Parts: sequence; structure tokens; C-alpha cells
Amino acid sequence: MQKNYSPRLIAFITACFTFLLVFITTYLFFSNLLYCALVAAIVFIIVYVIVWYYVQEVMDKNIKTIYKFINQTKAGKREQFYNNNLLPRATLQDVTSDVALWASQNKEAFELLEKNEQYRKEFLQNLSHELKTPIFSMQGYVESLLSGAMYNPDVNEKFLTNTNKNISRLINLVNDLDEITKLENHQQPLLINTFDIHDLVQEVYDTLHIIAQAKHIELQFKKNQMGSKKVTADKEKIRQVLTNLIENAIKYGKDNGITTTSIEVINQQAYLIEITDNGNGIAAEHLPRIFERFYRTDLARARKIGGSGLGLAICKHIIEAHNHTIHVRSQIGIGTTFGFTLSKAK
Repeated sequence: MQKNYSPRLIAFITACFTFLLVFITTYLFFSNLLYCALVAAIVFIIVYVIVWYYVQEVMDKNIKTIYKFINQTKAGKREQFYNNNLLPRATLQDVTSDVALWASQNKEAFELLEKNEQYRKEFLQNLSHELKTPIFSMQGYVESLLSGAMYNPDVNEKFLTNTNKNISRLINLVNDLDEITKLENHQQPLLINTFDIHDLVQEVYDTLHIIAQAKHIELQFKKNQMGSKKVTADKEKIRQVLTNLIENAIKYGKDNGITTTSIEVINQQAYLIEITDNGNGIAAEHLPRIFERFYRTDLARARKIGGSGLGLAICKHIIEAHNHTIHVRSQIGIGTTFGFTLSKAK
């Protein structure tokens, strides 16, 4: 149990020790108990008052400093008069309890600030890299053209085409940044309606058919997945999520592989939609951060394939805006599954 050493107790203990010391010293010289006791008592009172006063002043000064730091407030004249004259004095135990409570309440905030600072540094570093790559490429092509390549019909069209591709990449990056910012700030209202999620997946399959065909990847549904499955959501936002996840499954899947979509009933209120590939998979240490902006598990390969690095982060914000969750499962050499839930239509 924690002891409460108040200024009065400290003064009393100090005065007691002084009383004994003075009494014994004077008795050795005068050998008169009454006289020695009287002198020691006078010294006891003087020491008690002085020690109590100064300890109280020092404690009050430091306690006020502590509370100013905790509360981060500046008192006016009325508040100062109240604090100095009317408010009961806080004991060491009171201060210890208040400081412990303050530390507990702010520990989580401090940890969050540290995490956000690290995240900010990584984000700025990644954003800088994503911007520099197309900008430097365009600069190289333009400088070559200005240096005389524009008059060479064998290369001028090629350089202009590559410059245009990098411009498109920058535009896509800026658009994705703008969209994710609006999603994070809840500036993109959802247009909720009812539609068939099975039909929407088929529409996305049809859109990405040429990309899948180039890698000889088969786009299919899990067996016994036919039939109407109505959901309530923003159709175009969910189309964006499906397009991103299925396109990633094609990009990172193995040639001559399979991308499978399953739509399962998980309860009376929701469906679980999962997109699975049989690619190389994602290492376990990357999975907790896979939905962060610009996070890439394989920097060289990911940038060679393309994309802004914001697709999964956008997917996460869209699904969470629907008050649902998105997840990932993966194993090296076997493949990856991305899944999310949606509300069933009533």
C-alpha cells in the first residue's frame, strides 16, 4: 500500500528527530530533565512550523506545475484565486493517482502519434518514388526529342507514345490519390441500390477477358455458384473493387492458371465474395500491411507490372464505407484469396 507523506507528516517526523537530538544534547550538558524538555519542545515547534511551511510551498509549486502540464491550461485571475485559496490542497497520493490516470489516457495517443509519424515518412517516401519514375522517364524522352530525335521518324513516334503512357500513369496516380483522400474524409457519398452481385462479377470478367486471355488464365465461378444473389450497395464502387481484385489476380497469377470467384451466404444478412488465384502467393509478413497506400510486397516486379499502388487501399476504404470488412489469405506457392462481405438485399 502506498504511503501518503503529507507536508504535516514530514514536518512532524523531522521535528521529532530534532526534539530527540536537542533533548539528548542539552541533557548531556545540563542534566536537568525539565529544562531540557522545555528547550527541545520549543525547538520542536519552530522546526515543525518552518519545515511544514517550506515543504508545503515546494509541494504546491511543483504540484501546480504538474497540473498545468497535464491540463495544458492557463488560469485567469479568478481561477488562480480559487486554486490558491479555496481549492483543497492535493496530496502526493492524489497527484500520483491523477498523473497515473493522465499517463494511461495519453499512452494510446502517444503510440498512435509515433505510428502515424512512421506511416507519414513511408508514405512520403513512396509517393516521391511513384512520382519520380514517370517524371524522369518523360524528361528523358523530351530531352531526346529536343536533341534531334524528333526529326528521326524511326524513334519520334515511339518516344511520344512512351511519354503519353507516363502522362497517363501520372494522371491515374493523381486520380487515385484524390479518390482515396475523398474516401478517407467521407466526401464521396454512396449511391446505394440493389443489384445482382453474380451478374456484376460476370460483367467484370467480360471486361478483363482480353487481359486474362493474354496470360491464358481462365476466369470462372466456384461450382454451384449460379443463380441470383442480390446485394444492397453502391454498384459502381463495388465494380471498382471487383475490377481491382480480379485484375490483380490476373496480373500476379501464374500463366495458364485459374482465377475463381465464390459468393457464399454467411448469414441471413450478408454474402461473402472471394477472389482466388493460384499464383506465387504473398509472404505472411506482408499480409498485415497489404492494404496500406503504396505498400508493395515485391517493389521491382510490382512497378514493372504497373499500377499506382493505391488500388487495395481504395478497395479497403470502399468496403469499410459500406460498414463491411475486407481480408486476405495467402500462402507461398499456392496462391492468394481476397474476400469481402456485402449486405444481402431484403
